[in-house]
Amino acid sequence: MEERSLKERQQEVDAYISQFKEGYFSPLAMLARMTEELGELAREVNHYYGEKPKKDSEDERSMEQEMGDLFFVLICFANSLNINLDKALDIVMEKFNTRDADRWTRIEEES
Repeated sequence: MEERSLKERQQEVDAYISQFKEGYFSPLAMLARMTEELGELAREVNHYYGEKPKKDSEDERSMEQEMGDLFFVLICFANSLNINLDKALDIVMEKFNTRDADRWTRIEEES
């Protein structure tokens, strides 16, 4: 599968949603949906790394699939609010690279 930019992903999701009369959900509904997807991801993480193994009757879902669901809803949320995720990520990375520049212990380069 070919790699696509965040902008292309946003356009892809918009093309998908735009084919339906209902369009994007309201921001509050979108946040609820994102919370639901995050809960499903948390459940998978707990099954793999936590103390709660999956029941035999539970469907097999992967963290990759759950992250994909969460990412799709995040893109929908951003699109519905006309937020460019490339720009949003640039803003956050600038913040981390300045404010938190000396916050963590860096791995030393080997000589």
